Amino acid sequence: MEALQRLHNRGSISTGYDVDNSLKLEADNDEHLYVTTMTGGNRRTWTYSIWFKRTELEFTNVLFHFGVENYATRMMLDDTDQLWIDICDTGSTLYRSKTNRLFRDTSAWYHVVLRVDTTQSTEADRMKLYVNGVEETSWIQHQIPTQNLDTLANTTAGSYDAMGIGTYVWAGGGYDGQFSGYIAQVAHVDGQSYAATEFGEFDDDTGIWKPKDVSGLTYGTSNNSFLLDFSNSADLGNDSSGNNNDWSLSNIAAADQATDTPTNNFCTLNPIFVGNYYDAPSEGGTYISMDGTNQHAAYAGTMGVTQGKWYYETYINSRSASYGLHIYVGYHTFQGNYHDSAMYDSSNHESLVLYFMHTGDYYTWDSGSRTHTGDPDGLGTSNVGQFVGVALNLDDNQISYYINGSAISNASNLALDDLGDEADAGTFAIPALSVYDNNHTVNFGGYTAATISSAQTDENGYGTFEHAPPSGYYSLCTKNLAEYG
Repeated sequence: MEALQRLHNRGSISTGYDVDNSLKLEADNDEHLYVTTMTGGNRRTWTYSIWFKRTELEFTNVLFHFGVENYATRMMLDDTDQLWIDICDTGSTLYRSKTNRLFRDTSAWYHVVLRVDTTQSTEADRMKLYVNGVEETSWIQHQIPTQNLDTLANTTAGSYDAMGIGTYVWAGGGYDGQFSGYIAQVAHVDGQSYAATEFGEFDDDTGIWKPKDVSGLTYGTSNNSFLLDFSNSADLGNDSSGNNNDWSLSNIAAADQATDTPTNNFCTLNPIFVGNYYDAPSEGGTYISMDGTNQHAAYAGTMGVTQGKWYYETYINSRSASYGLHIYVGYHTFQGNYHDSAMYDSSNHESLVLYFMHTGDYYTWDSGSRTHTGDPDGLGTSNVGQFVGVALNLDDNQISYYINGSAISNASNLALDDLGDEADAGTFAIPALSVYDNNHTVNFGGYTAATISSAQTDENGYGTFEHAPPSGYYSLCTKNLAEYG
């Protein structure tokens, strides 16, 4: 499978330096990090670096802010999915730049470095933005700070939170612009103007931009410099730069630590796959909120496969009092088709395999026509809190389903029919779900909102699941895709 492109980092397959953890942030929960005080530092020269992966689009997502008065120095994605940079002084002077580039790829990790040095006599050298290792040169608006401007970075000025990630505070004291997605290896260096190559490099084999070990950079002794690697789930705001500039957490718990990172990118639910009755997935692209919505909503993953053995699991959050477990799980090739109705419908649908939890029905397409098998056991009487595993075997063109780690009766080694034939021909099989009046959680291994008590991994040590994948089956992540996909 072609999972990697140079422009967007869909997960390094290098065996070199690895980023082990990220932090999941959810706007609906007002999850963000903040620091309430800054000491006076170098307001003219500084560098900010962040890796991020978006899971929700088309609303304001703040990647950082420094200082709050009527203005702030900040970086954010707006409701058109373009990147804004505001550089302000302690008064009301604002220098704003906005990219032409759109940041809409929810299957990819982005790396952004903002390099500021207002002491430079050459205007173009006072502010530089790098996206995935390449300097940004295409702007809708581009206002360069004046020489020797004292920015709001590294200053004691600010009426409320002095520094924030995932949100910003306006002068009235309210919060806005929450970020939804994952962030990793976030660094700010007071007093140094670093190029992007200090934080990342192009992989020799794939040409993609990947992270470097940044623990050895010169962070100085400023209380404003920091490095957040999210490696300690018990202290996710820990500053590992050596400056002890620890961050406070708002509505963030140990369970928000993730293993979906720019060096091992995991499948999530695709927020661009939308329909009339669709509620965009939240919680890092893993949670479907459809309780009380008496319409079908179809969901698709961000990764596809054409060979190998793959596993994901789902968690039953709720069971409709009227319709039971009206949830379908499996795979689909889609082939450019989009449907917001039930994916098992016989009209204008192709090449799917879906297990209907309530009654145990199994749907496929065979020789261009929909087929239906009613032999597998249903879960209609099951209580909330069960885990359903999906094990796809494209080597033998079969699929098996599990409940709480045990095979569902008559739901093992079911034929894939057309989906298997099309995968053999190179068409991607993509995780697919259809939900009606139920809340539901999917876990591809990188993060899940479901409570995991046993923390099982696949045989390569990747993913975090409640139940171990069957022998020889692997989580949908780029490290595994490089080896088996």
